[in-house]
Amino acid sequence: MPRCTWCTNDPLYTQYHDQEWGVPNRDPQALFEFLLLEGFQAGLSWITVLRKRERYRQVLFGFDAQRLAQMTDAEIDERMQDPGIIRNRRKLEAARRNAQAWLELDEPAVWLWSFVGGQPKINHFRSITQIPAITPEAQAMSRALKKAGFSFVGPTICYAFMQASGMVMDHTLDCDRYRALSADASA
Repeated sequence: MPRCTWCTNDPLYTQYHDQEWGVPNRDPQALFEFLLLEGFQAGLSWITVLRKRERYRQVLFGFDAQRLAQMTDAEIDERMQDPGIIRNRRKLEAARRNAQAWLELDEPAVWLWSFVGGQPKINHFRSITQIPAITPEAQAMSRALKKAGFSFVGPTICYAFMQASGMVMDHTLDCDRYRALSADASA
């Protein structure tokens, strides 16, 4: 199956590419997970985060915002000793702060999707070199999230989040997923 050239033969990467990336997702729990994972990815490769995703689910209470918002400093200290995650105190503290901010949002999925007009934006890129790292929509989302109290939500992280959650579909024209997702969107 032809895939985007960024996707390696790593089974975890191919599963992510084929089943998640660019697929419209409006589930608040999944969106919250993607937002936090994209923040953990800052400065690292996405495959690093994917390999640690299951452990993050374990140590961050299944990305349950209610529980994560109450995570204590002692629990953060404990997680800083866990080699199964990216041990960055600022990112762990941001996860707690972001959970608190998430809980303050009314209908977070609807609000986040509003940055793309409520519908997936289907892009038509021939190669990954054409895919932007930042868009005006991602800049607007970043500003709004920061204003709402979030951190580790710069415009690059926001655009990656939009790609991951299917708010934008950036599979390249030669990728089978582009054809499938484009057909789904036009149906």
